Order: sequence, then structure tokens, then C-alpha cells
Amino acid sequence: MAQRRSSRRGQQKGESFMDYSLLFIVLFLVGFGMVMVFSSSSYEANLELGDSTSYLRQQLFASILGLVAMMVVANIPYHFWERFALLAYIGSIVLVLLIIPFGHSSGGATRWLYIAGISLQVAEVAKLGMIVFLASFICKLGKGIQSNKGFVIVLVLAGVVAGLIYLITNNLSSAIIVMAIAVLMLFVSCPDYKRFFLMGFLVLAAAAAVIFYVVQTAEAHVDDLDFRGARVLAWLDPEAYASDTGFQTLQALYAIGSGGVLGKGLGQSMQKRGFLPEAQNDMIFSIICEELGLFGGIAVIVMFLLLIWRLMIIANNAPDLYGALLVVGVMGHIAVQVILNIAVVTNTIPNTGISLPFISYGGSSVMFLLIEIGVVLSVAKGIRLKDL
Repeated sequence: MAQRRSSRRGQQKGESFMDYSLLFIVLFLVGFGMVMVFSSSSYEANLELGDSTSYLRQQLFASILGLVAMMVVANIPYHFWERFALLAYIGSIVLVLLIIPFGHSSGGATRWLYIAGISLQVAEVAKLGMIVFLASFICKLGKGIQSNKGFVIVLVLAGVVAGLIYLITNNLSSAIIVMAIAVLMLFVSCPDYKRFFLMGFLVLAAAAAVIFYVVQTAEAHVDDLDFRGARVLAWLDPEAYASDTGFQTLQALYAIGSGGVLGKGLGQSMQKRGFLPEAQNDMIFSIICEELGLFGGIAVIVMFLLLIWRLMIIANNAPDLYGALLVVGVMGHIAVQVILNIAVVTNTIPNTGISLPFISYGGSSVMFLLIEIGVVLSVAKGIRLKDL
């Protein structure tokens, strides 16, 4: 009898780990996102499409698909994806290249493919593909990742995809995220931090040089600047470009400021009524602050911090390096995208056009983010309770 009890305790200690905290946070963000998508888009959807629930229904459909895919992926052993690592990399490049002959344009940008009647933003697929590929590639390099050659090879491979995304789809924010994913995965697998300090210094120096060039060019020949240069000028002085490139930023700041501490109330935003472009997409955080106030904005940030914390716990306890790198890649994707979105909305950095994960309107984004969470849950299932 005592032996049976001991055996049962041993089995319980070896049970797999399911992170219900992570699952709850993700479900909360997706549900809250749909509420805010409806709140921020109902006026525009009713005015332009005659159906106030149009954006909500599309987001709900993508979210359901994503949740189903998440549960399927969560029940597939994560090492299964390792055999498709090279295919994920090549497929990411091919999908981006297909934009040239078959790309669909919307809002002045060509970033989507229509596959089986579904609009697919290729950059979202590429982010997932890069996470799967780089996790496998870094593991295969082994100690070679500590050499300058291995380090540079990883950056070049990521740079190829990031460069194609930027050049073909004109999507700077997604290109930045792809490189950030690669850098963070290198950071956790390479103990030599001097390289990262050097990279950080070079990035800051390059950013300062670009800002200096834009300001000098604007003083001499303002017409020579492209739209990205104009966005830098609008970031430095949005009121001077209030009728043009600074309009969206100013309206977002008005929305945040008018919300106060507790907000105007859910559904009571004024800026979403034709004043703030992309209210349901890139600028949805400003609508959250207007309707739910500073309290609502901080609550959303706290939920994302809890999400990042749970991802860190899983990465730290992953059964092997491959699983840990998969989770780190997902964590990097979500963390960088949240930081960039909130920084853009608050005019901390120039406007780059980037959505808020799980909350902003965008079927491809929410669907592939949920698939990434499925990969994380699969890694979590490989953790044994005795290891925690």
C-alpha cells in the first residue's frame, strides 16, 4: 500500500505542466480586444459599411480560427516543428516575394495575399517562420554561436527576411520586429554581452544620424524628404504638421489627455468619430485611454507585463534550449510590438504603423499570435512539475 502511494506521488511529480495563468491572460486580452475593436470601429463601420459590427465579426472569425489553431498546436510536441525549420525560412521569403505579382493593396500599402478567400499579411507569417527557423539554427550551431562568424550568420539570415519585408511590403515596423526577435534569441544563447552593447550603440548612433540628416534636409529642401522623413519631423514637432503627417499623432494625444484618470466611459470616445485615423488598429491604445482613462491604460500594460512574465517562467524551465528559444522568440515578438505600439501612440518614437498584440483589429496578427501562444503551451507541456 505504501509502495502504491509512493508510486502515485512519483507520477504526480512527473506530471506535465499546463500554464493556465498564461492561457487566462491571453483569453482576456483577446476578449478585451474584441470589445475595444467594436467600441472603436462601430461609428466608422456604420458610416462606411452600413453595419456597425463589421470589424467585430471579422475579428471574431479570425480569433476563433486562431484559438482553434492554438489548441491544435499546443497538443503537438514542439520538436515536431524542428524538422520544418528550413522550410519555414524559405517559405517566409517566398511569401514576401509573392507580394510583387500577387499582392493586395489597402490603405496605400501592399502587404497582403488572398489565399482561399482569406486576406493574409505575409509579415505575420514571416515572424512565426523566423522564430521556428532561428531556434533550430542556433541549436545546431551549438558553441559556434559564440564565434563572430556564427553570430554574424544569424544576423544576416534574419536581415535578409527583414530587408525583403521592408523593401517589398514597405513595412518598417515588421522588419524591426524580425531583427529584434533574432537579437533577443542571440542574447539568451550567447554569453558575450559586449557585442550587444556595441550593437545598441551603433543603432542609437544610426538613429541620431538619421534624425540629424532629416532636420538638415528639411531646413534646406523640405520637398526632398520622403514620407518617413516627414514622420520624423512630425514626431519632433507634431503641431507644426497638424494638418498633415502630425494629424494622427495629435488626435491620439488628444484622446489620451481627454480620458483623464477614469475615462469617459466605454463607448463614449469622441476621437473615434472620424477624428482619429486607424482608431481600431494602430491607435486603439489611445481609445482605451480615452474611454477607460489612465487606469484602463495601465491595466492593459500590467496584463502585458504578466504575459511577458509567464513567458519568461516557461522559457527558464523549458526542457531544452530549442524549447527555450521558441518561447524567447515569441516573448520578443510580443514585447517589442507592445513597446513600439505604445511608444508610437504616445509620440515617444516616430509613427511606424504597428498594431497592439491581441487587441488591435487585424485578423492575420491575432491568428498568428495565437498560434505562437500554442507553440509556447506545447513547450510548457514538456515541463515536468518536479522541475518547477
